[in-house]
Amino acid sequence: MTLDDIRADFALLDDWEDRYRYIIELGKALPPFDDAARTEANRVRGCASQVWLTSRADDSDGVRRLHFAGDSDALIVSGLVAIVLALYDGRTADEILAADAEALFNELDLRSHLTAQRSNGLRALVDRIRADAAAVAA
Repeated sequence: MTLDDIRADFALLDDWEDRYRYIIELGKALPPFDDAARTEANRVRGCASQVWLTSRADDSDGVRRLHFAGDSDALIVSGLVAIVLALYDGRTADEILAADAEALFNELDLRSHLTAQRSNGLRALVDRIRADAAAVAA
């Protein structure tokens, strides 16, 4: 699912109950996350739910891109992981550092429909991705 697909689908859904169901479906559509990667080192701190994230750099097309995999033990949070991955996966470190996740969350009106804990967890996930990108860029 691309970010443009998510934006278009969100635009079609007026009711937040439908949007929550859609977010859950996005989470269910995430690629399977390797159980061996559910380690403390891959856990995203700052999330109330359990969230895991792995990253790897790939230079196969001559450009160093970062690829992410993630999952959560909470359905809605898995969907939020899917939205964040749609924003960042397959981008260069510079593109990741330049991408404005807050603008996307505002565009989708996520912040006003998430609990404070989920918003903080979303910020922690973005911060972790940005830290991984900064390490690759260094």
